[in-house]
Amino acid sequence: MTTILHPKYSYASILSAATRSKWRVEDLIGTDKPLNFTQPFLPEALSHTQAIACFSPKEQLTLNHIRGNSYLHLFGLVEEFILPLVMNHVQAIGCDDIVATQAYLTFAAEESKHIHLFRQFAKAFETRFGSHCEVIGPPKAIADFVLQHRPLGVALVTLHIEWMTQRHFLDSVHRQQSNLLDPQFCSLLKHHWQEEAQHARLDALMVQELAKTMDTLAIDAAIDDYIAIMHYLDAGLKAQVQLDLASLERALQRKFSATEQDEIRQVQEKSYQKVFIHAGMTHPNVVQSLQELSPTGYSKISSLAQTFA
Repeated sequence: MTTILHPKYSYASILSAATRSKWRVEDLIGTDKPLNFTQPFLPEALSHTQAIACFSPKEQLTLNHIRGNSYLHLFGLVEEFILPLVMNHVQAIGCDDIVATQAYLTFAAEESKHIHLFRQFAKAFETRFGSHCEVIGPPKAIADFVLQHRPLGVALVTLHIEWMTQRHFLDSVHRQQSNLLDPQFCSLLKHHWQEEAQHARLDALMVQELAKTMDTLAIDAAIDDYIAIMHYLDAGLKAQVQLDLASLERALQRKFSATEQDEIRQVQEKSYQKVFIHAGMTHPNVVQSLQELSPTGYSKISSLAQTFA
């Protein structure tokens, strides 16, 4: 069997922290809390619109708003497979460790709340933006694909996503939220981040729990599943770039030339890869978990991560 290092988090401390960051969807989104479309939603480090030479400032801002809509949609998508993963893990634990069960049930309740929040945001965005923006899906088809893989592989994807969320907010959003970005959009990101901070720690514990009864071959197979899901995510992100481009042309009532489309596509594909794949694969806590599980598996992931830099 594989030896896993002693956990650096505890279910009791995570559960205690979760009770201090409670919020309701109606506190964050509604007709009395409108989005400000005169300001960017996302920092440049998460949208990379200023790197597109053919854009005017207005076009940069419009794509930033489209990226903000897509950004939250993608989080909503992944939470639709995280929720059943967590619920299945709760069933496996049962009442043997009641504090762990409480912590994961809180995790599940918060994930369902996030799905609701992002759906409400999508409605508010559609109402105010002025034109329709398409997004990848349907969510169930994506969740079904992911969940057909080994639980440890899916748990590693979840670990990746949760720590990636922490990196996005702390490295990019938090430093700018008081001046450059729409305060209402920043509020959504902040409250989402607060709960995901506990989820990331629970993910680390889940990975350790799942792996402790597995041998090296089984763990390496789960890591291969993680890699397969990342390639699937990459294909989805490239599809989203195409949808964003169509949404941008529709919003601006402008048809970009073939050369302009190629430039936009190249910059935005690299942006999505850096934001959603590279940022998670290279997060220090993800790296630590992978190195503990399998040095060989981590080596493969580290090499792959460089292709998304």
